[in-house]
Amino acid sequence: MKIPSLLRRQVLHFECAIEDAVRDFAGQVDDRARVLDAGAGESQYARWFSRQRYIAVDSATGDADWNYSGLDAICDLAALPFAERCFDAAINIVTLEHVKEPAIALREIARTLRPGAPLLLVVPFEWEVHQQPHDYFRFTRYGIGYLLRNAGFESPVIRPAGGYFRLLSRHLFNGLRFFMCGWRWALFPLAALLLGLPAAIAPLLDGLDENKDFTVGYICTARRADAPSLKMPPR
Repeated sequence: MKIPSLLRRQVLHFECAIEDAVRDFAGQVDDRARVLDAGAGESQYARWFSRQRYIAVDSATGDADWNYSGLDAICDLAALPFAERCFDAAINIVTLEHVKEPAIALREIARTLRPGAPLLLVVPFEWEVHQQPHDYFRFTRYGIGYLLRNAGFESPVIRPAGGYFRLLSRHLFNGLRFFMCGWRWALFPLAALLLGLPAAIAPLLDGLDENKDFTVGYICTARRADAPSLKMPPR
């Protein structure tokens, strides 16, 4: 569904926060550094890494109409085809929920990073089911912190992408989809008034949710621990 640019940051705050985080992360990575995009999809974030050596991998099991021709490798994120410590940074953007073994995938990413290398990880918490049937998990801030530390990452910073009212806005706006087919189009003007208008206003109240336990997802940063080679457990 097309959204006027003026409203995009309001009702699609998660997507905009992700783009901001990737852009800022890329700006902090050295020129010519090797960056792994684990779960790159259509490599939509490649544009931010024009100064670096961007390597895109994905299992290519997402949306059927996606173009995976830009990938450097098609692979399971739980078995990356790269040597240890060969990357200087990595991103994993709303992909971990589509991996059957997320703990193993994070350990694999850590294995391929040099000690001290940064990771940008984004995971959903309250997000609609998508890319069926390959949608397996949602993550709390405590769960993703546990997974990161167990995988060999340190100093995780886990930031919620908005609170209750941004989440409410997203749900209200998504409700418009149910009025965009067949005879229901006749009710769309009324739905836009009852759902769309509150969806545009709700984010203005998001500061009331100080703890932000209601959130669409989390934007996380961490560094690969300065430790001996990480060995994968036997499967």
